[in-house]
Amino acid sequence: MKYSHLGIPTTESFEGEIDIPHLQLTVSDHLNNPYGIQWMRFWPDAPYPELVKTVPHAAFEVDDLVAELKGKNVLIAPNSPSDGLLVAFIEVNGAPVELMQYVNTSKISR
Repeated sequence: MKYSHLGIPTTESFEGEIDIPHLQLTVSDHLNNPYGIQWMRFWPDAPYPELVKTVPHAAFEVDDLVAELKGKNVLIAPNSPSDGLLVAFIEVNGAPVELMQYVNTSKISR
């Protein structure tokens, strides 16, 4: 497991917004700053738990997302925000944690 970034929910617009329509979400690129901070704004009808929409999360790269999810409290099932990336959210001690696996997502439905 490797640390990736810190995701911070916001309701405000921010520089460098990237819309992800199929996930009803707008994000910033966490690689555009030396601290790995990603801003996230959820669209009004985004179907996510309030915990994810309101509490910052730490994100980690994993080798096998399915294996990492076993026995965990899954908040958001695996999905593909962009080509080559599969993500899911779990709850750890009352906080959201994002797990990310870089894969060939051509076979994953969005």
